Amino acid sequence: MFTQTHQSPAGAARSTAIILAVVLVAELMNALDASIVYTALPLIQADTGASSAAMQWIPAAYALTFALGLITGGRLGDLYGRKRVFLAGTAVFTLASLLCGIATSPQLLVAARAVQGAGAAVMVPQVLATIAVTVEGPSRAKAFGLYGMVMSLGGVLGPALGAVLTAADVAGLGWQMIFLINLPIGLATLLLGLRYLPESSTPQARGLDLAGVLLSGAGMLLIAYPLTVGGERHWPAWSLATLAAGIVVLTVFVVQQRAKTAEGDFTLVALSLFRNRAFTGGLAAQLLFGLMLGVFLLTWVLFMQDGLGHTPWQFAPANIAISAGGMAGAMLASKAAARHLRRAPQAGTVLIALTLTGYQLLISHHGTHTPFVAAAAPMLLVGIGLGAIGSGLSALTLSQVTGDDAGSAAGLFNTAMQLGTALGLAMASFIFFNHAPAGSHGATVTSAYAGTLWYVIAALILMWMLMFLLPKPAKST
Repeated sequence: MFTQTHQSPAGAARSTAIILAVVLVAELMNALDASIVYTALPLIQADTGASSAAMQWIPAAYALTFALGLITGGRLGDLYGRKRVFLAGTAVFTLASLLCGIATSPQLLVAARAVQGAGAAVMVPQVLATIAVTVEGPSRAKAFGLYGMVMSLGGVLGPALGAVLTAADVAGLGWQMIFLINLPIGLATLLLGLRYLPESSTPQARGLDLAGVLLSGAGMLLIAYPLTVGGERHWPAWSLATLAAGIVVLTVFVVQQRAKTAEGDFTLVALSLFRNRAFTGGLAAQLLFGLMLGVFLLTWVLFMQDGLGHTPWQFAPANIAISAGGMAGAMLASKAAARHLRRAPQAGTVLIALTLTGYQLLISHHGTHTPFVAAAAPMLLVGIGLGAIGSGLSALTLSQVTGDDAGSAAGLFNTAMQLGTALGLAMASFIFFNHAPAGSHGATVTSAYAGTLWYVIAALILMWMLMFLLPKPAKST
């Protein structure tokens, strides 16, 4: 159950399409920012002298703070109103984008990215929650599919947009424009959200579970931090101990949430969600999806630019190929998921795995002499697969979540993606950067990337297996 209030009587008649447009633009902004930075990393490294560790921290700082705050961010919307919390998160995100754009050192950029991730952690859960409480009936699954499509498109469009913006060098700003472009979008989202979004909350949310916030935040930090920095430091003993401590703290958190549930108290996480097989399977698959993207996008950009020697502008057609494929795959999956259910995202994982297997053999054979067309064209198929996975996973995992649990489900779903991304970036330390440190070029990079692809393929196979927990198509009679 949920209550819904409006800023004016006309609010009740606002079109669902307008509401969806506002919240999905915010999600697109977040998804773009999570991936747009990858294309610019070589330029940022050259301009600021960033080390290998700093190059990992620029995307990882965003993913880390985003992951830490998502569960709490989801419940804040349930408690204080999803519109109010959405606008607050969007304002912080937009201001942090300005700080990123004017940063003059890797340290300042990493700090601003951390603030940006915190703003996104408050903003993004309200997107899914607003969809859950606003859209009803058959349109609900389509709306969640549209969310998945936007999330996937942002992930694959980001590198292409980053290439265009850095190559265009608007007003001599270079890579700074990948962050400053958020200013007009963020301001427009704030104004439209203030005018058109309905307010909603959960009546039984009597107060924020502060003990749950502290336990979940501490547990996530103890896990996410060593995942982010452990690889670059060759996994010292303290990093493994911290990971173990994080698991213990999260176990205590689960026990605390169960106790509060048994007493009938409002909890930070709706544990009843995990009784849903589709939600649990989709959450695990989402974690691996983030891991795969974290490894693949970072290393692919470095392979194309530092390995094959292409500039961001020359690299743009490859980004356009993956982006166009992503749009096609997401649209196909949004239509096919209702009928074929788990077969849609599973088909996407198979397509990417087969394509990257051929890609790995191609690179291993040609190395730095890999023709540009051969390196770029397969990305169309990879993009189709990414779009199918993102759109299908969101629709099948979240479409049956009730409005009361919308904030909790949204926070958990996005947390899985961000933890996976942090894990993927950590893996990049020892499967790529150990063989090709920052500043490496040519054969060193292409060889490291060829080896990295096997890890990406393994993650795809595990995702395909987990998707058998998602709803299956009914047998035709």
